[in-house]
Amino acid sequence: MNIGITCYPTIGGSGVVASELGMALANAGHKVHFITYALPSRLDIGCKNLYYHEVSVPEYPLFEYAPYSLALASNIANCAQEWKLDIIHAHYAIPHAASAILARGIIGNNLKVITTLHGTDVTLVGRNPSFLPITRFTIEQSDCVTVVSEFLRNEVCEVFTCEKEISGIHNFVDPNEYKNLNPVDLKKTLAPKGEKLLIHVSNFRPVKCVMDVFETFLAVKKAIPTRLILVGTGPDLPMLEHKAREKGVLEEIQLMGNRNSVKDLLAAADILLLTSRTESFGLVALEAMAAGTIPLTTHVGGLPEVIEHGVTGWMVPFGDTKTMADLAIKTLQESTLLKTMSQNAQHRAFDKFNIKSSLASYERLYQQAISSKKKASSF
Repeated sequence: MNIGITCYPTIGGSGVVASELGMALANAGHKVHFITYALPSRLDIGCKNLYYHEVSVPEYPLFEYAPYSLALASNIANCAQEWKLDIIHAHYAIPHAASAILARGIIGNNLKVITTLHGTDVTLVGRNPSFLPITRFTIEQSDCVTVVSEFLRNEVCEVFTCEKEISGIHNFVDPNEYKNLNPVDLKKTLAPKGEKLLIHVSNFRPVKCVMDVFETFLAVKKAIPTRLILVGTGPDLPMLEHKAREKGVLEEIQLMGNRNSVKDLLAAADILLLTSRTESFGLVALEAMAAGTIPLTTHVGGLPEVIEHGVTGWMVPFGDTKTMADLAIKTLQESTLLKTMSQNAQHRAFDKFNIKSSLASYERLYQQAISSKKKASSF
């Protein structure tokens, strides 16, 4: 098939999933064209059958805000005609699915639009009165719609009260990228005195509640020599740094900034802390499991679909940093428990969330759309 993909090219979950899926499709022999304003951070453009088309937005004094959605629609239309695309897979409803549907109207052919909803395009952006009508429209006008968790499917039905059939295809990992990780040297660098390592990866926005990460770290540190790795940037990071400086523990926190890949860092850590108010899926929790790192998270959103509590990780009520710290201490102090849960986590990631299964599901969905057989599937 000739497949177009449009997504946010940032390090967020939707861009990561789009990039990994695109590369897998290209390796499977499909022609895959990425259409976006920058090269996605995880995308290896050197892959065979993979193409990149940059969307540029012209500057014009009349435009107070750059009309990226319109420029994207024009680029999708041009690529669809020039490369004879069968499918446009839009990751995130606004603006990608809306632009893809507009592009289909521009060229007037049978271009199929697959929309994957990842979370905040439903739970945050989609709920905004300014975007709710167009988000509902893009869902209804898409040939097929997928979501990354059962939680998100329920959110779509509640927020948009639409009757669209929605397929569930979980996010995924490629086991081959995790099987040969050797974090020994990196672990020695990050924990020179043999300290235990906690890690948090996010965009440090309010929904991530990163001060709960900090409070958990402080409590664990009182019981066990521990260091904290922070990966990513965002508006709440300076506040966390300020508090760490006040408490005199800033030297025990390693700030890693944004990184295209976090596999090595996850593998070097013992426990991932994820204290979010909500998570539609929790891709970083899955990536931690694949790296053999135990996720310790809040019991919210789609995370219960990823983690088996007490088997492959731990989940606590939102805001309960005391229980989170107690579980971290228990796990870190019991080496057998730590090893067993690590093995369980990796096994579940490789077995239930293997990229091969998700790739096959998407390929079936594309074929169904092309043949106009629309049938929703479950996880």
